[in-house]
Order: sequence, then structure tokens, then C-alpha cells
Amino acid sequence: MLSNEGAALTINEMGYVFSKIWSFFTNEEYKVIIVGLDNAGKTTILYQILMNEVVHTSPTIGSNVEEVTYKNIHFLMWDIGGQESLRSAWATYYAGTHFVILVIDSTDRERLHVSKAELYNMLANEDLKPAAMLLYANKQDVKGSMTPAEISQHLNLTSIKDHKWNIQACCALTGEGLYQGLEWIASQVRR
Repeated sequence: MLSNEGAALTINEMGYVFSKIWSFFTNEEYKVIIVGLDNAGKTTILYQILMNEVVHTSPTIGSNVEEVTYKNIHFLMWDIGGQESLRSAWATYYAGTHFVILVIDSTDRERLHVSKAELYNMLANEDLKPAAMLLYANKQDVKGSMTPAEISQHLNLTSIKDHKWNIQACCALTGEGLYQGLEWIASQVRR
């Protein structure tokens, strides 16, 4: 004999299974903005994810936008120019953002404090309150590049409590680490 408690559990389990199955058929799209200082590798990362190949790029003026599907999850990815003169316009892209990908040039020790200032400016913006943050520590293939742990320490990432975040080592040219980052984003969608 089943009690009411047992029946409720079964209904909850069925609801969970149904919602998981339904999620495979929905066309919900998640907005991702890709930001970082100039020459960090943002555009190279976007096109490596999209086409699985290196596309020779020039500095992005304004933005590039592409639709990316990963594990049946649809993303609208905005690659935003990182030159100093363009960074003040980043906030115009924040509304409706689900995920921020901050690309860090792991070889650029001199400007890491600039990346830190931009990171904390973004975290303070109301439009990004619900957004999760993936940091790509790019250019790990270059000798002497900072490790993700070094970058995390310099950026004081452990102090970030109001946003889900992850830092992922990567190399935009080979694609190494990029899909591990996307997997983390996908895991946040599934929550």
C-alpha cells in the first residue's frame, strides 16, 4: 500500500523526468557575451567553437554575433570589441545576458589589473546580476603564461559570491579547453 507521501514523490519524480525530456525539444536561447581586453582571443574563441577551425581575424570594432548550439542548447554569442575606447560600451550589451565569457590573455601580466577592474565593473552592473561567469585563461600554449590559479589569485575570484563562476585554461588556436568551458555553461543551464 502506498501512502500519500510516496505518491507525491512519484509525481515529483515524473515531473522532473518530463521537464528534462521537454528541455530537449524547446528552443530557448541563452545570451552569452564574450568580453575581454583587445588581443585576448575573443573572436578566435568564438569561431573555433562555431567552426572548429582557426579564422584569421582583425580587431573587432563593435561586435560579432553568432548562433551556437552545444548539446541541444542554443546560444546567441556576442563577441564584443575589447579596445579601451570600446569598453565603455560593453554595458549596452548586458541586458538579458545569461552568461559572460571573460577572456584573459594569460601572457599579458601588465594588463591583468585592467581585466580585474573590468571584471568588477561588470559584476556591479544590475543587468548582469543573474549572469554566470566563465573565464577563459587563453594562450596556455605560450611559454611563461600565467596558470588559471595565478589568474584567479590576481583577480581575487574567490571573493565573488553573488555569481556562479568558473575559470578554464584554454588555447583558442587549438581549441583545447574550450569545450570544457562550454560544458560548465551547459551544466549551469541544466540546473
